[in-house]
Amino acid sequence: MPWTATKPTTFSRRGLLAALGGLATLPLFAKTGLGNSLLSVPVDTPLFANAFKDASGGYGIAILDDIGQIQAQVTLPARGHGVAVSGDGQCLAAFARRPGTFAVVAWPFSERPLQTLVASEGRHFYGHGCFSKDGRLLYAVENDFENARGAVGIYDVTGANVFRLGEFDSHGIGPHEVLMSPDGQTLIVANGGIETHPDRAREKLNLKTMSPSVVFLDAGTGDLLAEHRLDPSLHQLSLRHMALDEQGRAWVGGQFEGPEDETPPLVAVISRDEAPVLTGLPTHLTGKLQNYIGSVTANAEGSVIATSAPRGGKTLFWNAKNGTFIGHQDIPDGCGVAPIDQGNFLISDGNGGVSYVADAEDGAEILARPPGFAWDNHLTALGRTLV
Repeated sequence: MPWTATKPTTFSRRGLLAALGGLATLPLFAKTGLGNSLLSVPVDTPLFANAFKDASGGYGIAILDDIGQIQAQVTLPARGHGVAVSGDGQCLAAFARRPGTFAVVAWPFSERPLQTLVASEGRHFYGHGCFSKDGRLLYAVENDFENARGAVGIYDVTGANVFRLGEFDSHGIGPHEVLMSPDGQTLIVANGGIETHPDRAREKLNLKTMSPSVVFLDAGTGDLLAEHRLDPSLHQLSLRHMALDEQGRAWVGGQFEGPEDETPPLVAVISRDEAPVLTGLPTHLTGKLQNYIGSVTANAEGSVIATSAPRGGKTLFWNAKNGTFIGHQDIPDGCGVAPIDQGNFLISDGNGGVSYVADAEDGAEILARPPGFAWDNHLTALGRTLV
């Protein structure tokens, strides 16, 4: 790989553009130890993507199989965060962690070269994005930091070069994740409500006046279709990560920025035309999650929701139909969660482990722990290879 890892703050914008130019010449993800091809992976193998930090301090994105083995990887100039996947599983976009300004778009099952994005002037990425239903457009949540305003950048990924078409207003501050509705007509945005500025690193500038929200936007025009906020008493519950259940409702995980001795609900269920519903925890878990949900995902059917609490070392499972708590697994620093098969999950952790969970009450099985690897917060299912 042509890059050596470095901290995001050491890149000037001009230097970052130069570095990204080097990445754009790579043909595709490098097959670990076997050159530049993924074609040896059986066509029915479930694959997953996760950002990582390796033993040398370098950063990248790895593609894993369903037993936690690394099949391919690419180097990044700084820490990555979330990965968006097109509906056919053929294109992915990996975003820098906030306040990073780079993203990589890749077609890992073809000879098409990697493409790189640099955020527009006055913008940085928040680490997440999603594709249009037809896979032609990429939507990325961004910070218009000089105006303390959230935006959704729109990128065309169909041509030889990915380019920015424009943006929508996110109708909030700190948009952290964006999802596409099942019908492809609506964008769902979780506005975390926290004002930041890259000159102030990751400092939170408005904790007293936070106002997080989940909004529904017309995917074609950006028009605001619906907006939901929690009770004012929960204005410091930053709404961050989301997954859609079988009914198309958004399950949203929160990170509480208020007093440490308070233990508010951390998971809400939100739909376009109904008020948010907060889920409850059993008393033996209340106060043990350090007020932080790291990832949210649904199983393949959308009938079970998994929410990870890495600071508390627990992953929680919910019945999507009625909102009841099913159970939990104790996984130290487990944060990345992705569905496998019909009702099971893979969980990646900051200690390099990849675990398999078949039941909320049975023990998690550690499948792999690549030496020197630390997985970042989000594990994303790519579906099955189509080549």
